[in-house]
Amino acid sequence: MDWLGNCRTTAMGIMPHHNVDEAIKLAMSCDIPFWPQLPKVSFYEDMYVQASEHFPGITLDLVEQRINFSTELFYEQLPDYLEHLEDPDYFDVTDEYSMVYNHFLEQDLSGFSAIRGQMIGPISFGMKITDENKKPIIYNAEVKGFIYEFLAKKMNAQYQRLKQKNKNAFMWTDEPGLEIVFGSFTGYASETAHEDYREFINLMDAPIGLHLCGNPDWSFLLTQDISILSMDSFTCGRIFTRYYDQIRSFLEQGRYIAWGIVPTLTEELGDLQVKDMVARLEEMWDYLKGKGVSKEALLRQSLLAPSRCCLVNQDKSVTVDRSFDILKQVSETIREKYKLFD
Repeated sequence: MDWLGNCRTTAMGIMPHHNVDEAIKLAMSCDIPFWPQLPKVSFYEDMYVQASEHFPGITLDLVEQRINFSTELFYEQLPDYLEHLEDPDYFDVTDEYSMVYNHFLEQDLSGFSAIRGQMIGPISFGMKITDENKKPIIYNAEVKGFIYEFLAKKMNAQYQRLKQKNKNAFMWTDEPGLEIVFGSFTGYASETAHEDYREFINLMDAPIGLHLCGNPDWSFLLTQDISILSMDSFTCGRIFTRYYDQIRSFLEQGRYIAWGIVPTLTEELGDLQVKDMVARLEEMWDYLKGKGVSKEALLRQSLLAPSRCCLVNQDKSVTVDRSFDILKQVSETIREKYKLFD
């Protein structure tokens, strides 16, 4: 996948913008654009809501902006789901559930080296959505297996749509809840989650990346069959690089790392400049080089991104816009220094 690395830029899907056109324009300023998820525009633009479309047992409370699940309704609606198993349109994101997705697909995306879609991951989805007893549905053994199959079908349907616009389309799954798995209180053993995730990834038609902003057991992810690992290297990079043996093996298998290096939180970004981000990256890469990780492989098999999604800044989208601008300059600086040309 030579079209993927060389410190090209991309970003996480969730953005704070209220204006669809502005968000799409910013997403398309990346080397690898993506369709933005804009929960400030509509409840339907929330990543959990988009994943819930046609999931048996789920209803939306638009007034309270809540996703509800009923076990009884799940079994009532299951036959209808089974009738649509082979219909990819049934699993794609419709106009009702995202005006942004379809607006993105109306753009000319053929000239980019690649394009990307995304969907909330099964662990986060299953932990977030609760049943009538306030119990996360991932703890229902029958429903849990269904979550993995259902979201794989949704991601495959989206991938096929994106691939019509650019042959180098790929997907990544957003897993903010994955960090919870490593807490002893969850009752969902990390070993079980690892195997469940492996089976989930095997259902995919697309090259798959996995993104999370937290600080999990990195060996869990570096030993998964994913093509790309996307992480907040600004916050967690120094911890992440301590897994140098697994990182070396990950890269030797031809996989990629997306380094979330530019903060999107106003107080974190502050007065940081391009040179600060470049120095932070090179510090991590030089440390890995000293531990036997090929610097050439790091450069060739890296993407650069903002550090994380951010919806809480008081300045709305101003800081995020600035983060994207700095990101572009960081990429240009590194690609020029190391002669990383397309």
